[in-house]
Amino acid sequence: MAFELPKLDYAYDALEPHIDAKTMEIHHTKHHQGYTSKLNDAIEGTDHEGKTIENILNNLDMENKAVRNNGGGFYNHKLFWNIMSPNGGGQPTGDLAKAIDAKFGSYEDFKNKFSETAKGQFGSGWAFLCVHEGGAVEICGCPNQDNPLMPGVGCGGTPILGLDVWEHAYYLNYQNRRPDYVEAFFNVINWEEVSKLYAQNK
Repeated sequence: MAFELPKLDYAYDALEPHIDAKTMEIHHTKHHQGYTSKLNDAIEGTDHEGKTIENILNNLDMENKAVRNNGGGFYNHKLFWNIMSPNGGGQPTGDLAKAIDAKFGSYEDFKNKFSETAKGQFGSGWAFLCVHEGGAVEICGCPNQDNPLMPGVGCGGTPILGLDVWEHAYYLNYQNRRPDYVEAFFNVINWEEVSKLYAQNK
C-alpha cells in the first residue's frame, strides 16, 4: 500500500487567525503532497515497501537522502496536522501535565523552552516534544525534515508534538516574524490529542 496524503479533520481556514487558510492549503496540498509522492517513489521496489512510516524511519539508512527527506516530511507533517485543532489552546492535563512539570518545572517553563528551540532552529527544521519509554519527556530541535525516530537524531524519543519552522509554514502571514508564529501555535495545540500520543508511546 502506497502512502496517501492524510485528510485534515478541519477546514483550511479553521485555524485562523493563528494560521491562515492560504498557507494551510498550500502547505497541505503542495508541500505535504510532494513529500508523500516522492516517498512512494523512493521506497518502490525496496525493503521499505509495505512498512509503516515509523518502521521505515527507525531502520533508516541516513545516507538514503530520498527516504530520509521525504519520509521525514511525510511523518512530521502528519503529526503536525494531527496535533492542531480549531478548539486548541489551553494547557495539558493528567499524566502529560505531570510529566511536563517533572521535566521542566511548570507549563510556562516548558512553553519557554519549546519556543526557544523553535525560534532558535537555524534555517529550516522542527521543534519536537518527545516521550521516552517510561514516560519522561524531552524537547529537541531537528534540521530539515529529520525527526527523533531516525537513528542518531535529536533526543531519540517518540515525537508527540511538533512545530514546523520551515518558512513555507508561516511566511505568507508572518514574513520573517518567526517568534510571532511560534507564539500563535500555542493557541491551536490540541492537548487532548498530544495526551493520547503520550499515553500510547510512554
